[in-house]
Amino acid sequence: MVVAVHTFSVVWLFFFFATMRYSVQMFQQNSYRVARYNRWLRTTGEWLSRPNLVAVLSAAAFTFYPHWGVMLTFGIWMLIIAIAEFSIRYKVPVVYTMRVKRLMATRITLSAAVIALVHIFAVRYTLVAMMLLTLDYWTIVANLINKPMEAAITRWYYNDAKRILRSMPHLTIIGITGSFGKTSTKHFLHRVLSERYNVLMTPGNFNTTLGVVRTVREYLKPHHEVFIVEMGAKQRGDIKEICDLVCPSMGIVTSVGEMHLETFGTVESVALTKFELIDALPEGGFGIVNIDSEAAYNHIKKGGIAVKTYGIDNSEADYRATDVVYTPQRTTFTVKDGDYATHLLGRGNILNITAALAVAEQMGISVEARRRAVRQIEQVEHRLSMRTNGGITILDDAYNSNPTGARMALEVLSGFETEGARYVVTPGFVEMGTKQYDNNRAFGVDIAHSKADAVIVVNEVNREAITSGLKDGGYDMARVSTVASFKEAMAELQPRLKAGDVVLYENDLPDSFK
Repeated sequence: MVVAVHTFSVVWLFFFFATMRYSVQMFQQNSYRVARYNRWLRTTGEWLSRPNLVAVLSAAAFTFYPHWGVMLTFGIWMLIIAIAEFSIRYKVPVVYTMRVKRLMATRITLSAAVIALVHIFAVRYTLVAMMLLTLDYWTIVANLINKPMEAAITRWYYNDAKRILRSMPHLTIIGITGSFGKTSTKHFLHRVLSERYNVLMTPGNFNTTLGVVRTVREYLKPHHEVFIVEMGAKQRGDIKEICDLVCPSMGIVTSVGEMHLETFGTVESVALTKFELIDALPEGGFGIVNIDSEAAYNHIKKGGIAVKTYGIDNSEADYRATDVVYTPQRTTFTVKDGDYATHLLGRGNILNITAALAVAEQMGISVEARRRAVRQIEQVEHRLSMRTNGGITILDDAYNSNPTGARMALEVLSGFETEGARYVVTPGFVEMGTKQYDNNRAFGVDIAHSKADAVIVVNEVNREAITSGLKDGGYDMARVSTVASFKEAMAELQPRLKAGDVVLYENDLPDSFK
């Protein structure tokens, strides 16, 4: 029995670290915010369905029936779960920042203290205590313990970033926000402004206050002349918080749409949040808004907000892309005083380039320099990027899909000149609150009205809504496949593909969503 207990303890440690890593990873992906993490636990059923809950019951069984066979069975089961957890390749793996390391250290210390106390005062229940310590809510407890320390550290980092920014009074700071399109616009603007200026942009998904703080402290140097700041938000006040830090003099609102409605509630609340950037601009600052976005246009009109505008469809736009022509080799278009050409696909990219051109004009970039930059712009990965493999064309629009962007992607797919088949692979849209079903059903109708020859619906979460839309749109349901995962989608798709086929990957569910 002693050997069994020691062996079990080693297995438990392995199991503990596996479950802790996953819990901390999801806490990180929910921006270290307890309310969001709790919402994730509730909406995914994670607090009930995690394997460690079964482990707790097994531990309780062993407590009242202490037989080595029970422990052996229980230990093997835990080992399998832990190995499976460590073998998973997450789309966004945990980033071992100092905050994460401190959080994990606190959880480990707390767990050791609890086990020690139970072992001293009620040794019979040590095993149950050990298993309870693997539950996800201990991450919240550890975060609560660390909260005063983390607040002090964050305040110091924030003030240090503020100091650095104050030391660069001639730095031009440009904020970019929107429900979608902000990352691509950031990259396009960086490329165009680099024709004349030394430009820094926030890297990757560093679009939170702490992400901007880190960018300033680690990447911003005295030689930089322009700082482009992508600003993300999941609730009211998020954009204002970033603006209070960086004090932008120019701002772009790329769109207002039905994203993150589970936290915003309404599109109007989304609009108010995105326009916190415009509200933060100083007198004489330059703000520009995409008025092809109906919600953004309505917000401007309702509030009488004085900004410049851009678009393709809306003839009122100050900067309007016209004469847009798509060919297999390139896309050509005109904006005000210049004709431009790019190898990028889709109306969304033209919109994002137009926003960049508007700011570039304000920054004194010549028309010729703008033309040269637009010709050389590269697509941002997973945002309607195109690649070919064995004669098969892949349209990768997997990042953070939304109804407007998906319709644009379907336009590209339908307009693609090919003698092969066109496939759509998608799990639909998430984080849309009460409108999720309706938006996914409408997406199904859009697919039915496109030139897609076959559809693979991934995951169960939006399956009913998308297939219902496909049926309503008159699509031949014999050409629709439903699978549980992206891996199964690949197994379904690969044997069918041949040279000339085009595959659109529209959205990919985040790790934190089930």
